[in-house]
Amino acid sequence: MKTSLAAPVLILGSRVERAMPVTLPFKLGIITDEISEDVDEALDFISGHSLRYCELREMWQKNIMNLTRTELDRVKESIDRRHLQVSDIASPIFKYELPEMPAHPDQALEFHSTFTERDTPMLLNRCFEIAHFFGTEKIRIFSYWRAPHPEKAYPYVRDRLAKAAELARQNGIILMIENEYDTNVGTGKELGRILRDVNSPNLRANWDSANAAMMNEVPYPDGYREVEGLFPHLHVKDVKRDPQSGELSWAPVGSGFIDWRGQLKALQQAGYTGTMSIETHFRPSGNALAMVSASLDGLLKILHELAPA
Repeated sequence: MKTSLAAPVLILGSRVERAMPVTLPFKLGIITDEISEDVDEALDFISGHSLRYCELREMWQKNIMNLTRTELDRVKESIDRRHLQVSDIASPIFKYELPEMPAHPDQALEFHSTFTERDTPMLLNRCFEIAHFFGTEKIRIFSYWRAPHPEKAYPYVRDRLAKAAELARQNGIILMIENEYDTNVGTGKELGRILRDVNSPNLRANWDSANAAMMNEVPYPDGYREVEGLFPHLHVKDVKRDPQSGELSWAPVGSGFIDWRGQLKALQQAGYTGTMSIETHFRPSGNALAMVSASLDGLLKILHELAPA
């Protein structure tokens, strides 16, 4: 059965009714390394579940910025062979210390990235090339490790992102700031502010509701209200709160406290045409495949409930 890229027909997974097809109103994909570091295994899962998009961040224990041309060719061939599209490049750009205000984070190494501010010009040019190579105009970026006083860091972050946005304009690229709780832009409110201040169509958002929740912002409707219409891509994951300690942790989509039903319904009503990627972060058993499956099932269950009768 053939389906369109904009609205593929999906059969719900093992935790929901397999016999009921859902026409997906969104361009849904998964970050490949959330499934497996082996690209072919990850892409098999994505295509095997009738999804049409993948987000690229790392593979074979290497950040995408460090892949050789031969490795990039191999990834592209694997994607093309399965008739998939790349939603965006999940780069590590600006996920390092702001020179004027070093933050000294506990986890300086993430996703096999050891880059620093001095690498920024190279990273931008390299990522522009990689994005064009994979046929996408969207690149995910950050806002530097969160400083002890983010308000003091704000002018430096804003000005650097504005310069990057101008380079992106010259290269036909859209940079998307992900709100990340350990960076200087962590909430929807902070994200909306910097996008409006820079005011460039080449600087948009990668809206992450769960990251906003980690900063005690109500993702929907509060955070979403700040970024509505400002993002061409979003991440899908969930958060739960321990009833005794109050500690927050990741959860399969639909099993946490984020109002994904409200968020997805709002996107439907707004006629959202951008992409979205499942990013579980939930791996208590170390079984990434099982956790991605749980989140995909949870998301599809919500979409089924929202589907017109």
